[in-house]
Amino acid sequence: MSFAEAYEEFKIYASKRHKKQSFECLLYNFNANILSYFKDYALEDITTINIMKWQDFILNKNFCNNHNKNLFAMLKTFLQFCSKFYGFDYSIIDDVPKFSLKVEERKTDFYTLNEFKKFIKFIEDNVYKQFFYLMFFTGTRPGEAMALRFSDLQGEFIRINKTIDSHGNREVGTPKTISSNRVIKLDYKLKKDLLLLHNYYIEKYQDNTFDYFIFGGKKPLAPTTINRYKKDACLKANIRPITLHQFRHSHATLLFNLGVDIHIIQIRLGHSKPSTTIDVYTHSNFKQEKRVCNTLNQLRFNFFECLLYNFKNLISLLKQLVI
Repeated sequence: MSFAEAYEEFKIYASKRHKKQSFECLLYNFNANILSYFKDYALEDITTINIMKWQDFILNKNFCNNHNKNLFAMLKTFLQFCSKFYGFDYSIIDDVPKFSLKVEERKTDFYTLNEFKKFIKFIEDNVYKQFFYLMFFTGTRPGEAMALRFSDLQGEFIRINKTIDSHGNREVGTPKTISSNRVIKLDYKLKKDLLLLHNYYIEKYQDNTFDYFIFGGKKPLAPTTINRYKKDACLKANIRPITLHQFRHSHATLLFNLGVDIHIIQIRLGHSKPSTTIDVYTHSNFKQEKRVCNTLNQLRFNFFECLLYNFKNLISLLKQLVI
């Protein structure tokens, strides 16, 4: 059987085991980076050397390490399928090394609380303003926030049990993972402001029975419009733009810097394990580095040197306040 013929059967198999958005992502990446290389191969002609040459083909595309890892896992899943249904010799994978890792600079960005305050001042429309407040102070994913209805608002808590596609017909579906189903406690001001939004929709539509989307009313806000508001606010505030998803990063980093236990942050974000929270959503910044340095200074200085060091820092701080 040819690689391409087996792939057609694999698509049917995979479509029944993936959420719609995940399946579409799988198809896109498989077509562009795996099928494009192996389409003229027969299954029985694929060898360890062929797969290693495919790895070289992928490395030349200069993807990030994580994307390379995901593509390799995708190929292995396909070949496992071929082994199960078409007798493919899956043992050839055992001799294929993992992708070589390259040094990468972390590109994830986030806003500090002061940066967010600077940004939010220039979001004038209250519906969009509250969307960004919720993103920053709860850490929801953008699709989760867009899918929220007022029926999800229960007292001081908001229930996260669905998400919405960012593109296409924008279908509402289940969250990313089982752990993504969660309940988040809201701060008092955010809860109050969301209830005021509900009153705004009732007055606008003259209908108290409709279960409105929290952000949008009868239909959810469009990501393109949200991003337009974000871009305009960044220009007016003279602050670098971050992605919608990076408001989630900002929330996690804010809690981490406030000393909130990593397991609490994990549950709030809906991660299945704390390592995901640590690896992806917490970032070293100047405040953390300063805290570490102060601790080390206290270990290395004697009592009087430590007093002198702290006194100099106090003088420096007072000068900055005067200026």
